[in-house]
Amino acid sequence: MAAGASSGAGITSDIYKKNAFGLMLPSWVMIGFFLLVPVAIMGVYSILTKEFRGGVIWEFSAASYDQFFLDRGLFGDEPPVIEWTYINIFLRSIQQAAMATLLCLIIGFPTAWFIATRDEKSRPIWLFLITIPYWVNLLIRTVSMKFLIRDNGPLNEFLLWTGVISEPLGLVNTDLAVQLGLFYSYLPFMVLPIYASAERYDFSLSEAAADLYAGAWTTLRLVILPLVKPGIIAGCILVFVPSLGAFLAPDLLGGAKNFMIGSLIEEQFKGAAGNWPFGAAVSMILLTIVMAVLIIYARSQHKQQEK
Repeated sequence: MAAGASSGAGITSDIYKKNAFGLMLPSWVMIGFFLLVPVAIMGVYSILTKEFRGGVIWEFSAASYDQFFLDRGLFGDEPPVIEWTYINIFLRSIQQAAMATLLCLIIGFPTAWFIATRDEKSRPIWLFLITIPYWVNLLIRTVSMKFLIRDNGPLNEFLLWTGVISEPLGLVNTDLAVQLGLFYSYLPFMVLPIYASAERYDFSLSEAAADLYAGAWTTLRLVILPLVKPGIIAGCILVFVPSLGAFLAPDLLGGAKNFMIGSLIEEQFKGAAGNWPFGAAVSMILLTIVMAVLIIYARSQHKQQEK
């Protein structure tokens, strides 16, 4: 029977190998049409010339990339200097996304671990409670966050009533408000991958560590974290990447002083006077940075697996 089962599995595997192209074709078509084609169009638009009254002229130029990195004066005839305005927006966006990712990790890891340590019957209920707020549109949730933290909102009213503060906290239009908005928007993207790793954790390893007189923090650092590391890394990527290009939270909660990459790109595609080539160039720069980070991570993981 074992030999027969093994033979059957081999035949099934051969069938999949022979028809691999046909089986993968629908996925390749979807990826090509909905991912590669839009990115290619964006790349082409990034090297076109902006028409004075809006739109584009089909003349290829690197002026949009030059505008991002260099300042050549009002009329473009001055010696080029580094254009820090857009670079600072990128740096601010990276900082905001990193802080939001850290906040999601601090809250998301204990939450995922708590759910993973419940009995199997109650885990779906906890996961349902984590995801149910995200059935509501992102715009509505972001506006709700602004209502919650505004000067006369429920949060300030409660703190004033309890006597914790004597005057309302000015949270709206601050970095903290943006980070809270990003945190609230992408927390499940951190919880669910960590939960998937924690669910497979062998708790007998913790018992073995305790038998060897390892404390709780030592067990966490040397046993638990290395085993759930793939989930943590996946969660950080899933939170950091969309946070980097977010524009709803910065626009509604951060104001003009907390402009981020997503807001910059959005502004370039608004109205007839928008600068589509420049918006496309900024998008391509953002995509390049994200892809570079993901490729570096993938190569480091591949090297670790080879060791």
